[in-house]
Amino acid sequence: MAFKPRPNVLLIMTDQHRAASMGCEGDPVVQTPNLDRLAGEGVRFGRAYCQGPLCMPARASFLTERYVRDHGVSQNDWDVPVELPTFVQSLREAGYHTSCIGKMHLYVHGGAKTGPEGETVPRDTRQHEHTLRDLGFVEPLEGVGKHAAKSIRSEYTDYLEAHGLYDQYQHWMATKRYGRGQVEVDGKLVDRLPMWHTESSPLPAHAYIDNWIGRRAVKWIDEYDGQRPFFQWVGFAGPHDPWDAPKDYVDRYRGVDIPLGPLDPPEMAPGSPLAPFLQALQRFGHSDGLSDDVIREVRRFYYANVTLIDERIGDIVAALGRRGLLDSTWIIYTSDHGEMLGDHRMLTKMSFYESSVRIPLIIRPPGPLGGGATDDLVEHVDVPATIREIAGAPALAGSEGRSLQHHFGPTETELTRDVAHSENYGFGMFRTAQYKLVVFEETRHPVQLFDLQLDHDENRNVVDDPAYEDVRENLMRTHVIPFLDAARPVAATRTTAGVQEDR
Repeated sequence: MAFKPRPNVLLIMTDQHRAASMGCEGDPVVQTPNLDRLAGEGVRFGRAYCQGPLCMPARASFLTERYVRDHGVSQNDWDVPVELPTFVQSLREAGYHTSCIGKMHLYVHGGAKTGPEGETVPRDTRQHEHTLRDLGFVEPLEGVGKHAAKSIRSEYTDYLEAHGLYDQYQHWMATKRYGRGQVEVDGKLVDRLPMWHTESSPLPAHAYIDNWIGRRAVKWIDEYDGQRPFFQWVGFAGPHDPWDAPKDYVDRYRGVDIPLGPLDPPEMAPGSPLAPFLQALQRFGHSDGLSDDVIREVRRFYYANVTLIDERIGDIVAALGRRGLLDSTWIIYTSDHGEMLGDHRMLTKMSFYESSVRIPLIIRPPGPLGGGATDDLVEHVDVPATIREIAGAPALAGSEGRSLQHHFGPTETELTRDVAHSENYGFGMFRTAQYKLVVFEETRHPVQLFDLQLDHDENRNVVDDPAYEDVRENLMRTHVIPFLDAARPVAATRTTAGVQEDR
């Protein structure tokens, strides 16, 4: 029998890309020809859900294949515990060359007080290469998000400095502070901005962070000459806010009719423990200013950033083609979580509406396939479990993931799901094929129930509707109580009335 070399794996993860905003998902406006092509050559998973609709909890779950309550990273200012095994370590143990490029957001970048003396975390990603190596990456090249790049150094900020652009970027980003009231910039008080503020970056297109990340990923593929199969994780910073896509990309969406999603604000029953949290999200996203025209403008900038990233994905795939690697490389596209983008007159993530918690997931095998889509329920932890099976890597202790390999050919096991879980700020979501139940975990109090078969837009919360009492109780008995009663620690939280700015 001829020896068949193990395949390479390219994982592309964006930040805050909602699943619905792709052409292959039916969006009539957004331009994503390269993602659409990958979907046409692989499998698109239409019901994939993150384990927590917030950056670091979601990414920690992806890395460790554990639920939020298991790994304990329930905030954006808590590191992934280094004692937890990761799927990247398993790949490394299996002989893979493991690389990361771009935004990873797997530890606190800076500003937080850590250590016995309360010292500040160093504000340069290269001072934390050891952290990423501990997590399994042989060759880390980390960047940060758009907000963090103004104060945390990396190879990207070196690039800006070399082109005389860093001071300009720092100053411009210093004025992009969300909130109400004023903030001091260069000794002067300036008004804070609403989250729906749109303004193209002053940087030339070549210096825009997602263009830099894309070029850097292409360079890595062009130059890789290792003998081992590779795993490359490319992390784009967008389409996360600020809404700052280069003007040339925004102009592609001028004069285009931008459709709106469901606009009814969330239903909040008096006394519900969910009400303070949703109200905090509304304040954080400045929902009081989200008129129809404002939402359309935010979407133009968001779509523009998605299209820019789509072009860079095309460049990365083309680089694989030049090296003759397309027939030996799995390509996986996903995002850490979604974005409300004006749905229910809300911005950002953190809630359990589909726009926030459902993630894009496309897997294109070597070959490729003829294309297809599935509505099987999938959790984010299933993706790294699939990567391990593809690579023939060791099992991962504590993994909740179930391989999706059966979608691409016969396998020994086929473990499908009848429920998808997600957790954030003390609430848990339980999504079945027809229903979505959200529970306040501390008291096990149901706070939201949607019949997604009859109410696709999640406009009607039927949690207290007598007609759905049996449905609610069955979901509690079948899914909620077994999940909460499992031998797991309760995920620590701070307050359900506050939210964090992501960086």
